[in-house]
Order: sequence, then C-alpha cells, then structure tokens
Amino acid sequence: MNIAIIGAGNVGGTLGKRFAAAGHEIVFGVRDPARDKYQSLVMQAGSRARLAGNAEAAAGASAIVLATPWSTTESALAACGDLSGKIVIDATNPLGADLNLGMGLTDSGGEQVARWARGALVVKAFNSTGFNVMDDPVLDGRHAVMFVAGDDAAAKGVVLDLAGAIGFEAIDAGPLKIARLLEPLAVLWIHCAYRQGLTRDYAFALIRRGA
Repeated sequence: MNIAIIGAGNVGGTLGKRFAAAGHEIVFGVRDPARDKYQSLVMQAGSRARLAGNAEAAAGASAIVLATPWSTTESALAACGDLSGKIVIDATNPLGADLNLGMGLTDSGGEQVARWARGALVVKAFNSTGFNVMDDPVLDGRHAVMFVAGDDAAAKGVVLDLAGAIGFEAIDAGPLKIARLLEPLAVLWIHCAYRQGLTRDYAFALIRRGA
C-alpha cells in the first residue's frame, strides 16, 4: 500500500518506519523536503520511503496518516488538496499548551478533521499512546491495545490491519464519534506518563476472562 505520512515528528516518523518495515511504500509529506533532518529520517526508514510536499504525498497515497501538532492540522490538510475518497488516519489530539484537551465529549478532533477534509474516509487511530510504544507495541510479551474508530467499515478494516501488522492488538471501537472517548484516553496516557511516574514505557492492554 502507498501511505503518506503528513508530519515527520516522533509519531509520524515512527509510524512511517514501522509501516515501511511491514512492506508498505511510504512518502513523508513535509514543508521542506531538503532539510537534513528529513533526509536522516528517510535513511532510517529505508528504501521504501521518500520525501515530498504534502500535496504530492497525498495525491499518490491510498492512505494518509495525519500526525501533525493540532495547531497546524487544518493548514496541513489544506496543503494536501482534495482528499475525497481517501483514507485519512487521524493520529492527532486537540491538545492545548497545558496538554489538556481543547474539546469536550460533545465533539472531537477526529470529527473536526472530517469536517476539514470533506469527502475523506477519516479513521481515528494511533493517538492514544506514545511513539515509543508504537515503535514496539509488545511489552513483556503482551500486545498493547490500539482502538480504531471510523464510520466507513472498509476504511476502518484497513487501519485495523495496519495496527495489527505493527504489533498492536487492534480493536474496532465503533464510529468516528468515539474519538470523543479515545482522545481523553490519550490525555490519561500522557498524565500517567509525565505526572504519575509511570514514564513513557507503559501501555494500555486488554484482559479477557477465559482467554
């Protein structure tokens, strides 16, 4: 699959490298592809990865991972051009400077992304844990959980497969409005990592009775 990663920070860079290792073709969409730090990222990702501007990256992609800071998300989407019919995987969180959510339980960043990218098949995923967990979702032999929410069943199935392929226990959490629950889950992860002493090296998992 051709996957565009919009945003080449910790989350975007990590997911791009993991998806490339899983056999996908990756294009990192960035403002200035000539910058040295992006060249280094492509070298780390390997021969399946390259750089392009946002519009070029999105145009040739079957799926687009949105991994931008919330403050730049709307402009990044606008720079991608028409995304109608494309799978947009929203890995963002609408966080303020204090790392608290800028939206409550009556709306979500995922739903806002869908309004900005009208016609796209928006799926919320890869927002509820740290990039270090994305790099290796298996902790002491247990797979971290990745909840996936979206309105289009086929698009959501693609994202569930992507999450499973890089080591997560991928769980269908329901329609896109469930992003209203997944974004606070991300804030809980951040709070416990930075303020409750758990550090970044932990993840949420599912335990099933009788499994």
